Amino acid sequence: MDHRKTYNAKEFETAQGTIVIEGPVLPENLERYEFHEGLVAFRPPQQQHKAIVEIAKLPEGRIIVARKDNVIVGYVTYLYPDELERWSEGKMDDLIELGAIEVISDYRGSGVGKNMLRVAMMDDAMEDYIIITTEYYWHWDLKGTGLNVWEYRKIMEKMMQAGGLEYFATDDPEICSHPANCLMARIGSRVHADSVEKFDQLRFMNRFMY
Repeated sequence: MDHRKTYNAKEFETAQGTIVIEGPVLPENLERYEFHEGLVAFRPPQQQHKAIVEIAKLPEGRIIVARKDNVIVGYVTYLYPDELERWSEGKMDDLIELGAIEVISDYRGSGVGKNMLRVAMMDDAMEDYIIITTEYYWHWDLKGTGLNVWEYRKIMEKMMQAGGLEYFATDDPEICSHPANCLMARIGSRVHADSVEKFDQLRFMNRFMY
């Protein structure tokens, strides 16, 4: 599959001033940017900075960032699902996962996350993909926001919907382990019917088990 990537950017006004939302960002540009020390959701900032550079080097990897001048204050990653996840079992070259989205606390609630997703979808090549995201409540910053799981889930759903992702049912055990967890996906307009069928099979792998 030809993993075409077309760069897009937009300026976005926040209470903290103007930021730039752009991507997919080249790895060499990501290396030049500073990584805000408040981006700690997944691993220490220095390690996460290195991780997104590595993702950007992958053929299918896409990194969208929000930056204030030269400092990254938010990012979204797209790449093939981890080989330990069921979503990789179909060996689909047209299924990618929105693996991580993070915005520093100062910019939360200002629409940065939604706009990073919108910029990602400005690339016409996204119509060739099924894009999925798996939302698990244990990844959410419930303590930092003071929200309960259902309030946070509602925010996550609205943000993902800004990128065209919708709720999809699944029997995946990890997702089914808590009612707030969910699978969301966006099926591009040029995705073949056989890929949609394969995706449906991945969503329900336990239907014949009794």
